[in-house]
Amino acid sequence: MHLYRGSAVSLARSLIVLIVIITMSGCASLNEDPTLNWSASQLYGEAKAALDSGDYEQAVEYYELLEARFPFGRFAQQAQIEIPYAYYRAGEPEAALAAVDRFVQLNPRHPNLDYAYYLRGLINFNRDQGFLTRIFPMDPAEMDPKPLQQAFQDFGRLINEFPDSRYAEDARQRMVFIRNALAAHELRVAEFYVEREAWVAASERARYVIERYQRADVMPQALAILYQSYRALDLEDHAANTMAVLELNFPEYAEDVRAGRPITVRTESEGLRRWIEKVPFFTN
Repeated sequence: MHLYRGSAVSLARSLIVLIVIITMSGCASLNEDPTLNWSASQLYGEAKAALDSGDYEQAVEYYELLEARFPFGRFAQQAQIEIPYAYYRAGEPEAALAAVDRFVQLNPRHPNLDYAYYLRGLINFNRDQGFLTRIFPMDPAEMDPKPLQQAFQDFGRLINEFPDSRYAEDARQRMVFIRNALAAHELRVAEFYVEREAWVAASERARYVIERYQRADVMPQALAILYQSYRALDLEDHAANTMAVLELNFPEYAEDVRAGRPITVRTESEGLRRWIEKVPFFTN
């Protein structure tokens, strides 16, 4: 009797162990990485397909797996130039910039190095320009100047090193836009000082715009503020010289400035929307 009972208990335990083993095996098979046996070409193909379909997070995952498992070869190198764009579109600008810099460092003589510089400029140009900005374009004068300043440098590097690049003309146009946006930003600061009758600070900021951002759209407004500041500070000789520059270069504004009529700062909100939406992907 005791022998039978012991056998039954032993059998029950064996069954339990068997069930546990089968269950764990099933779980292991369910958790197994489906990409485990993928080749480099298959990983790249799936990453590119995810990128083309707008599934940027999935694209990033596949690109990272490709570089981790197959760090050498043409697919890994191609992934290195495409993953910054995937990071950018996935909303990870810091990772995108790091990936661009890594590509440049690893491939200093790559034939598509111009695209890397161009993409770096795009990432900085579009930083902090989120969903609401795309629907309700931000006044360029209100944009954070630091990413724009960096983008200006990135685009300038592209043009200096690759003046004949297919991306050079677009970069030049963006640099013009950035220059106008940064000048407008500085001018808003000058207007802030004017409103508070801080004439020394206003004149210094207006002079900074004139010296730093020549040919910017807001140049007449900067000269107007400088003229107004000099008049308020009783620096009539400086005011007269400023008016002479204004009359020579922007005669259509001179009468309004003399009469004390305000000049509206010209900005390009719709232009900002156009530039933000224009983010081309690398093509061979």
